[in-house]
Amino acid sequence: MLENYTQQYRDALLNDVLPFWLKNSPDREFGGYFTCLDREGKVFDTDKFIWLQARQVWTFAMMHNRVEARADWLDMAEHGADFLLKHGRAADGSWYFSTTRRGKPLVQPYNIFSDCFAAMAFGQLSRATQNAEYADLAKTTFDNILARRHNPKGAWNKAVPGTRPLKNFALPMILCNLSLEIEHLLDKSLVEETIAECLHEVMDVFYDAESGMILENVTPDGKLSDSFEGRLLNPGHAIEAMWFVMDLAVRRNDPVLIERAVKITLDTLEYGWDKAFGGIYYFLDRKGAPPQQLEWNQKLWWVHIETLIALLKGYKLTGNEDCWHWFEKVHQYTWSHFADPEKGEWYGYLDRRGEVLLPLKGGKWKGCFHVPRGLYQCWQTLEKIRA
Repeated sequence: MLENYTQQYRDALLNDVLPFWLKNSPDREFGGYFTCLDREGKVFDTDKFIWLQARQVWTFAMMHNRVEARADWLDMAEHGADFLLKHGRAADGSWYFSTTRRGKPLVQPYNIFSDCFAAMAFGQLSRATQNAEYADLAKTTFDNILARRHNPKGAWNKAVPGTRPLKNFALPMILCNLSLEIEHLLDKSLVEETIAECLHEVMDVFYDAESGMILENVTPDGKLSDSFEGRLLNPGHAIEAMWFVMDLAVRRNDPVLIERAVKITLDTLEYGWDKAFGGIYYFLDRKGAPPQQLEWNQKLWWVHIETLIALLKGYKLTGNEDCWHWFEKVHQYTWSHFADPEKGEWYGYLDRRGEVLLPLKGGKWKGCFHVPRGLYQCWQTLEKIRA
């Protein structure tokens, strides 16, 4: 069975998902990638979203670095990097959210996650090419992220200052991963300091001991806020963060931290699983109240693939049979609902019953990232479990 799973994840990555993006996404006329692709891979919108451009650069550079030094993978990564270098940044060095097909800015650089994934992209590409410009850009962008982290949206923040200040989970979660992604470019003490701060934020500040859940928003001093935002749970975010934490715990040789991350993964999954129709809810409320997000009960591709990664890592590191039981359950749901063996790649959005809501393979929020990264992580972890 392990061999079958291993082959399934490897083959889907190498023979289905990556070829889908190689064939359909490059814009050979104006550079960069099309991400708005219908079920068959045809382009339905030509706007370019900087974080998705950067994620795709990272994906193909990572595959070149970790799987095989294939020229077509490196060419694909540099094709996107060229577009980002020409059109991705504002005058102050921050990264736009989106541009037109030709690269004219559409949406201001309000979203710090454009910067996060640009740093990841150029950090990974610098490994592949030894290009000093890429390395410098990754490091400069990382420094800018750290400078902005306490007020990520800056001038673009629409909240009235002081009325209900909240800080969000997503940035410390991503910094857990990003600090490892570009540590070859950073001072060792800065890496360790960033990791320690992010682990504290994720595992102490945003973790709510009473519910056993990771919260999406807390007050600046780490307290609960009884508001829509303060009660918000995002099971996929919490579980994705837990495999980042597991990787950091392995690095630190911290078995207690591994066990905590596995427990939070399992507790979140138990709470977030739709017991009537299967699959993991997108959003929930800490008190069980109706969430404000109308899409709260949708089932999303990234939530499920990130959960599969966390469960396999948890099983490999602890041997906890609950991780394996849940892996098989989530695997069965994921592959029977999201994968599209007829046309390739995965659907992104299902309704609560598991029916396809949008037949797209890529859009404004779904690009070449979660599926290939997840397939790679699962394949590699299954290989280690087999060994």
